[in-house]
Amino acid sequence: MEYNTMREDIINILTNSEKAIDIFELQDALGISTVEETKALAEELEKLEDEVIIYHTNKDKYMLLENSHLRKGVMRANKKGFGFVEVDNLTEDVYVAQEDMNGAIHDDIVLVEITSKMTLDRLEGRVLKIIERRVKRYIGEITFEDDLGHIKLDDSKIKLDIVVPRDKSLNAVDGHKVVVELGKKLDNNTKYEGEVVEIIGHKNDPGVDILSIIYKYNINVDFPEEVKEEVKSIPMSVSDNDLVGRKDLRDVEIFTIDGDDTKDIDDAISIKKLPNGKYELGVHIADVSYYVKEGSPLDDEAMDRGTSVYLVDRVIPMLPHELSNGICSLNPGVDRLAVSCVMEFDSLGKMGSYEIFPSVIRSRKQMTYKNVNSILEKNIVPEGYEEFADSLRLMKELADILRAMKDRRGNLDFDVDEAKILVDENCVPIEVVKRERGAGEKLIEDFMIAANECVASHIYFMNLPFIYRIHEYPKEEKIRSFLGFIGTMGYNIAGDVKDLRPTTIQRILKYLKDKPEFKILSSLLLRSMQKAIYSPNNLGHYGIASSCYTHFTSPIRRYPDTTVHRLLHTYLFDGKIDMQTIKKWEEKLVFIADHSSEKERASVDCEREVEDMKMAEYMEKHIGESFEGMISSITNFGMFVELDNLIEGMVPLRDMKDFFHFDEENMTLTGEKSHVKYTIGERVVVKVVRASKEEKSIDFEIVKKV
Repeated sequence: MEYNTMREDIINILTNSEKAIDIFELQDALGISTVEETKALAEELEKLEDEVIIYHTNKDKYMLLENSHLRKGVMRANKKGFGFVEVDNLTEDVYVAQEDMNGAIHDDIVLVEITSKMTLDRLEGRVLKIIERRVKRYIGEITFEDDLGHIKLDDSKIKLDIVVPRDKSLNAVDGHKVVVELGKKLDNNTKYEGEVVEIIGHKNDPGVDILSIIYKYNINVDFPEEVKEEVKSIPMSVSDNDLVGRKDLRDVEIFTIDGDDTKDIDDAISIKKLPNGKYELGVHIADVSYYVKEGSPLDDEAMDRGTSVYLVDRVIPMLPHELSNGICSLNPGVDRLAVSCVMEFDSLGKMGSYEIFPSVIRSRKQMTYKNVNSILEKNIVPEGYEEFADSLRLMKELADILRAMKDRRGNLDFDVDEAKILVDENCVPIEVVKRERGAGEKLIEDFMIAANECVASHIYFMNLPFIYRIHEYPKEEKIRSFLGFIGTMGYNIAGDVKDLRPTTIQRILKYLKDKPEFKILSSLLLRSMQKAIYSPNNLGHYGIASSCYTHFTSPIRRYPDTTVHRLLHTYLFDGKIDMQTIKKWEEKLVFIADHSSEKERASVDCEREVEDMKMAEYMEKHIGESFEGMISSITNFGMFVELDNLIEGMVPLRDMKDFFHFDEENMTLTGEKSHVKYTIGERVVVKVVRASKEEKSIDFEIVKKV
């Protein structure tokens, strides 16, 4: 028989078998008779077992893993010692108790045996084998005892004992934050010899705390030498040669609106009221792909990074500052290359004719949200804005029309507040405030969505390979669970839960809008949604109720947007739509979409962890003080309270004076003796009893209900 088909034949036989079968039965089924074929079969079975495709039972029989009580998955460990295994084809994660972890740590790929019945609500299991320890480098603080360095890991979810010989420490000293690489295993699955591969800095040095988190997520801080060399060859001003084939918009009134401290400006806008009464909106985006050539060191590095990362005191840019703050940034008063999307809208927000083309622009002014909001919300025109006030009011008129149109089709506005952490020159937090989202912010959001939809639809109807921003429908059971929960609070929403169109979720949000617990319930509903990702397949964007959507408007800080620009150049401006080009992008976009989604997740997790750390550091100075907040979540180990400044902390059950019963279905805690009941959405006064920057945690105790 042909050995290259043996693997498929084995899998087919095991797929169609109702029971586990031994090697002799496999030999018969495969028609194997020679010693050479038997040896090849044994080798292939061993490979399939190593790859965890098949399971070799204690009775020396074989079966497909998916037909067994075993599953392969990713361990998500908890700092308390237990964990959950995420398995691709299971809707629920498999809970693993601390005593059943078998040395598995966070992010390991493991083989887990499901020990509970598959029909139970909660799947439980034990780790049989660590298939792959995916993370090889860890961040921690080193201290020495008798010439042996001991690593205290930053991530409390990772239960590893790592020791570093002095000659593998890069001359680190006590208190250094280091990157350590695992070496040989010293004992079971948790004790390793390690080697310091980089010293981040001393734990007490300003900024090292954030750097440690950046390193944890493998985010590149510095650019490689070949990228720096390439940047030197890029001109930092626009020449006449750059203008060939571009529409000259330098005489058009174009300006930018951004935050006070924004330096990487990738979008500009223009407006005109046409004689036919319609609005002509121009969205002009920095032509990054003109400077970042496909396959260059600069492009490879941008793709690897995937996104810029915005932290409390710094930005880690996707592109070097010479581009992100310089030649690519749409700074005022200078010529800049752009890709323009000029669209015509009627009074109901319906788009008519449009044009997408390469352009050269000269921004008239770098506006700030604060000053634009002064005009649009208070009718106060700041100095230097006088000549633009009418254009801004016309933009607001159109933005309101576009927002109303999106609302009619089911756009979801969860209205979730975001915190802004203000720090001093040493990156010590001094205040935590709510991030403002006024008329100017909403206007830019509406215009960017319009341009993104226009570009996505244009390429979609050309039936060419493309990268989309997709947001899939939520799972019915998640929405059903949410409705069941709010039903226990007395909020009953009529209608068919099977109808999961965006207008259904919009109706729920509108019903809850005036309820005192809206902020918390809105956040809970948001968590019931799927995550938006990048994909070469257009599946629509549920959250904005869009049938076709992409990311085109931020190519300085997002690689998918840069890719969209590159595709626009290829297909529309250069006219390259031959089969070779199509085949190349069909293959390449799968990787770009997956990689960009992964880097986006890492960026969000990094930003969130830095914020958690800085909030805990801020609250360290407020231990003993009382604050008012709202119960945001209830678990079997305590409840979380979100303060009015959006800082969240936990009231641990172990610290509460009574014995409290946890009702999982109704999400309540009830005191056995006091009969005091706590529910989500209740307002309470809490006192800060513990706060740890190191642990990134804040503990409260209840003072009273409000």
